[in-house]
Amino acid sequence: MPKYGLYRAAFEMLALPGVAAALRRRSAARGVIFTLHRVLPTRPAAFAPNAILQITPDFLEAVIGKVRAAGFEIVDLDEALRRLEAPQAKPFVVLTFDDGYRDNLEYALPVLEKHGAPFTLYIPTALVDGVGLVWWQALEDIIAAHDLVTVDLPEGPHYGDAATLAQKNATFAFAYERYRKMPEPEREASIRALAERYGFDLAAHCRSLIMDWSELKRFADHPLCTIGAHTVHHFELSKLPPAEMRAEIEHSRSVLAAQFGQTPRHLSYPIGGVAAAGPREFEAARELGFASAVTTRPGGLYPEHAAHATALPRISLNGLFQRKRFIDVLMTAEVFTLMRRGRRLDIA
Repeated sequence: MPKYGLYRAAFEMLALPGVAAALRRRSAARGVIFTLHRVLPTRPAAFAPNAILQITPDFLEAVIGKVRAAGFEIVDLDEALRRLEAPQAKPFVVLTFDDGYRDNLEYALPVLEKHGAPFTLYIPTALVDGVGLVWWQALEDIIAAHDLVTVDLPEGPHYGDAATLAQKNATFAFAYERYRKMPEPEREASIRALAERYGFDLAAHCRSLIMDWSELKRFADHPLCTIGAHTVHHFELSKLPPAEMRAEIEHSRSVLAAQFGQTPRHLSYPIGGVAAAGPREFEAARELGFASAVTTRPGGLYPEHAAHATALPRISLNGLFQRKRFIDVLMTAEVFTLMRRGRRLDIA
């Protein structure tokens, strides 16, 4: 991943003593929203392309301690929205977890409770039902277990060598890129065919990774937790026709309301990058009445975001950047604004 090498070099320079703090002192940013997925104590395997989604409980605890020591308050999304419009609000951090992984219950929740840190959990309802596909992890797990993998693509089968670590990484990168570009029905058909070819139980795989409704009830009843919508099937909304896109959002909110007795006010767009959600999705979330909706476009929150609350940026706590010295960089909104040549808003 060459781009991560460039990012790491930049982070090393920005992590030098006093650099990030100096940027914050001159910044108009009010706060940042962090994106998290999995929290696990074990080190990833040598072949683990999805390790970017995984941090340790120790790193989560270090983040909480570091941001508070720097003068940030950890707040929920409703308070964050209030502070965007307040002229003299204290700087803040919001912690958000996507997808409802079971390890959030086992390893993240104890850390969050220990430090009294509020957080949001965005839930894709089909995955909780056990009928969705955690396809990105399934692709990794199938490639990990075989020396040759045949992936069905629209133009025909792709035979990917996977005997060595380099070959596994190359095959995953190729298939993942193609899956991201394929229409959702074609991508779903391909991963199902792949799983059937190699005797991989997708339903059991989903059930092993994602919490069920009884486990999620602990979060829904927890005073620190805000439950947010994350669509039904975790499809990239930009790929869907307008009616289906809206139905994915609306139905997920309805299911969560029925399960927990409270209608979610906050939404996370699956995948969440520029290719996955844009102005059409931002407007749909606004029309459907969500107080906020988050992307994975990197950036901090400025007063201008109050008028664009369904297109909020987030900063990933990326598993490849678990260095305590990088936390100071990650909580500095201006770093990511400078990457966009000074543009605070990224809503096109």
